[in-house]
Amino acid sequence: MYQLTINDLTTTQFLKQYWQKQPLLIKRGFTHFVDPIEPEELAGLAMEEAIESRLITNHKNDWQAYHGPFEEFTLLTDTNSTLLVQAVDHWHPSSAMLIEPFRFIPNWRIDDLMVSYSTPGGGVGPHLDQYDVFIIQGQGKRHWRVGMPNPSLKQFAQNKSLLQVEQFDAIIDEVLEPGDILYIPPGCPHEGYAVENALNYSVGFRAPDQKDLLSSFADYLIDNELGNKRYSDADCDQISSVGLIGDTEIDSVQTLMKDLLENKEVFKHWFGTMISQPKHDMDLAPLDEPFSHDALFDYLDPADTVVRAGGVRSVYQVTPEHIILSINGETYCLPATSLTGVKLLTDRSCFTVSQIKNALNCMEFMKVFTKLINEGTYYLQEGDELE
Repeated sequence: MYQLTINDLTTTQFLKQYWQKQPLLIKRGFTHFVDPIEPEELAGLAMEEAIESRLITNHKNDWQAYHGPFEEFTLLTDTNSTLLVQAVDHWHPSSAMLIEPFRFIPNWRIDDLMVSYSTPGGGVGPHLDQYDVFIIQGQGKRHWRVGMPNPSLKQFAQNKSLLQVEQFDAIIDEVLEPGDILYIPPGCPHEGYAVENALNYSVGFRAPDQKDLLSSFADYLIDNELGNKRYSDADCDQISSVGLIGDTEIDSVQTLMKDLLENKEVFKHWFGTMISQPKHDMDLAPLDEPFSHDALFDYLDPADTVVRAGGVRSVYQVTPEHIILSINGETYCLPATSLTGVKLLTDRSCFTVSQIKNALNCMEFMKVFTKLINEGTYYLQEGDELE
């Protein structure tokens, strides 16, 4: 397990002083850092159809972007090239462990782990991201420049899939070494170029915008046949202009829409379902012979470990009546007495069967747990397999 040190700050101090406010260079954030993946393994992932990957080259300032899967890597030259693989935590369990130290940020905000391998001079150019990111330096060194948000900076497209920003004033201008970490808030211009062959790990965070949220909410209403109440105007008065839409009508339409948004039960169910949906394919292994919940209960050994598969998104919400558990885009309503078991599923990447055994006495929770085991989002390991 990786242990995170944020300079001389506590996580509370970091959140108050830096989170979404200003970038921070964290020297030796991980001491004695050991890369969880080798460049050859990363290249192997980039050859898979189900895994999103890109290769960026910038020879003589001619920027080119290529999309995987890749059959060979002649474009990954000795200089000025970068291979990027998205959602590596979904496919490589050792790399997934890099996300765990950053879970002082709520689960629903964490997105995925992107890993890049760059040859000297390789990078993606100066650009902006609209989400928070922690960039961990693995093997090699990389020179980073980071600035503060500046609305006057102009963005331009080098090609259809590579958006860059004009040069900016940097408040961080440093060469990162293994174990160093760079925190970059949304909207901060930044650029990084490998000084020598280098691996970098980017822990990204989700930040849906208003149109994405409204679009998803509308889809949810349609899929669940909700929101069928129609506009009515039983108190309609005679008007002087039939072409006018008055403020009273506008207020009525807004109220009609807000009534749905303010329905906490509907809203929470939708949000949990939406925000727990993975954006990338996953390496899940459903059981060939699914358990019934009775058979699984008898099969469980208290010494065994329950492991959450890499990339699985699990969150919960509490209502006065029950607990709403959302895992990978599916949502379940469970009794309030299931809270201890729900917290193990969402707050821990692994735990022992003995820790969750009492929660399994609740039939509703046991049925959900059995489904999760059968579909491979959680799986069992014998106690000594994690040693």
